[in-house]
Amino acid sequence: MSESDRESAAERQGIQSVELAMRVLRALEDGGGPMPLSEIAERSGFQPNKAHRYLVSLVRSGLASKSPKTGRYDFGPAMRRLGAESLRRTNEVSVASEYSMRLRDDCGHSVNLSVWGEDGPMVVRWDYGAHVLPFNVRVGAKLPMLTSSGGLIFLAYLPESMSAAVLAADRARLSSDAFSDADIARSRQEVLRAGYAVTSGGIIPGVSSVAAPVFSSVDSLPLAITVVFPAEEVDKPEMERVTAKLLETARTISSELGVSMPKVS
Repeated sequence: MSESDRESAAERQGIQSVELAMRVLRALEDGGGPMPLSEIAERSGFQPNKAHRYLVSLVRSGLASKSPKTGRYDFGPAMRRLGAESLRRTNEVSVASEYSMRLRDDCGHSVNLSVWGEDGPMVVRWDYGAHVLPFNVRVGAKLPMLTSSGGLIFLAYLPESMSAAVLAADRARLSSDAFSDADIARSRQEVLRAGYAVTSGGIIPGVSSVAAPVFSSVDSLPLAITVVFPAEEVDKPEMERVTAKLLETARTISSELGVSMPKVS
């Protein structure tokens, strides 16, 4: 047997004990906090004595820890170090890009990703869909905060101290009475309540968009994901379909970036 054949056979065989230990670690993850042995055993599908044996080894390796006061188990220091290093190596835009292309292919409309830059929301990826749009967007283009759905996401979810200067510049560019303090506060609350933002004709007449936030455990709001489409091409049922797919995609990306989000109902 050649070396490559031996490696292939070893890969197929694997180490079952490692896979079983992962069931215990996933039980700790699902629990969301320190857990007693009985709950870990139930969540992992093991008998308590078997779960305990794995926990002993995980504690010794630093992947789990046991409180001397409560006897409850949680992730250990080695797990925290591994998690932090994994997140450090994660490029949020790279992770999100894979899902944005799937969303584009699934809904047929253009999809873009935007991040918060020094001058406000900035497009970092644009995937054109099947429906023709009356403009071209370059990567690096700045989005207005008040008249784009992506901008409204950052308006709603970023701390006001971060967005105040950009917001002031955006208001100065627009008509002085177009967006009052009350209008802006109302927009924030509407986006926070719905979990997404919708605009129509805010940048280009006849073009609508819907955007949703993406979260991560490193940066609370690393980016926004937006679907853009000709307004006449999307009726109410289609809008509901696109919005549902957008929210599910944003939830999936956030999960990939370390944030557990509730499933979209």
